[in-house]
Amino acid sequence: MEFHWEIADLHGTVPIRGPAAPARGAIEFAAVTKRFPGGAIAVDALDLRIRAGSYVCLLGPSGCGKTTTLRLLAGHEHPTTGDILLDDANIVGLPPARRGTAMMFQSYALFPHLSVLDNVAFSLRMRGTGKADRHARAHDALRLVEMDTYAARMPAQLSGGQQQRVALARALVTNPATLLLDEPLSALDPFLRGRVRAELKRFQRELQISFVHVTHSQDEALALADHVVLMRAGRIEQQGTPEEIFDRPRTAFAARFMGGHNVFTLGDGRLVAVRSDRTQFAAAGQPATVTGVEYTGTGFGVTLAGPGGEEFTVALTEAALHARPVAPGDPVHLAWDEADTRPLEGGA
Repeated sequence: MEFHWEIADLHGTVPIRGPAAPARGAIEFAAVTKRFPGGAIAVDALDLRIRAGSYVCLLGPSGCGKTTTLRLLAGHEHPTTGDILLDDANIVGLPPARRGTAMMFQSYALFPHLSVLDNVAFSLRMRGTGKADRHARAHDALRLVEMDTYAARMPAQLSGGQQQRVALARALVTNPATLLLDEPLSALDPFLRGRVRAELKRFQRELQISFVHVTHSQDEALALADHVVLMRAGRIEQQGTPEEIFDRPRTAFAARFMGGHNVFTLGDGRLVAVRSDRTQFAAAGQPATVTGVEYTGTGFGVTLAGPGGEEFTVALTEAALHARPVAPGDPVHLAWDEADTRPLEGGA
């Protein structure tokens, strides 16, 4: 799909065409700390660089600092110390409307009394843009998300997925260098979630701006991101490509949070991770007892308990389980190839 878009920057408005757009949205957090009243530290000396025109997922459990990091970038929170740069300009102290960012909220927050067109044009109206100009730009944004034919409808006449597209158009109509997404898919059913996920990635590639997406879903981060930032207790636990984060976790926390891994303490004291789909039943090895067998659609997941009560999983194909059936209560041994062992930091 080819579309016409305009990028507003400090020097004016420049018309461009989709894929030819220069990448924007280079972000840097430099020693950023956010301390709330009472002393609670939500973000702790964060150093993070985000390449222009990339899709970044901030991933982690509740309370890890990912949403506060997004709000600091948006200007809805202010750092206690440190600097935040967007395309080489320090944006600390600037109000949200002057930062070159736009946020798409989980709730969509559409005005029920305004049409789709006026919802999208609302932020331009608040900036004093004339009616004809703001409606023209709102139509452009709606065409981008394939919702222009719904411009006269009210939000209550739209499905959840359509409302989300309108919310996306409203965020994009101000031509931000960075789009901020706070758990944007959590309210959608699994089928629609997959479709919208693909659309978000397509929009990001075509616009060539940075998307910074907060999620607690490992699958979402792996599917969408160019760069995953896994956070824990206000700090970065690990960052890298989805493949690096999943296949080469550095710590036991990373291995366990990303899922699909077993963490073992070996006889020599080493702490290691082995992917569940690379862990096998064998004649000898780590002893365990089967506690559950679940069909996953692409195979089976077998849950096991070790001698000390620790939990392990094995991902098996249908053929492998049928060749060697197991049931709860069965004793088994686990083994794996040395090449599939990933040493973890923090071991004995």
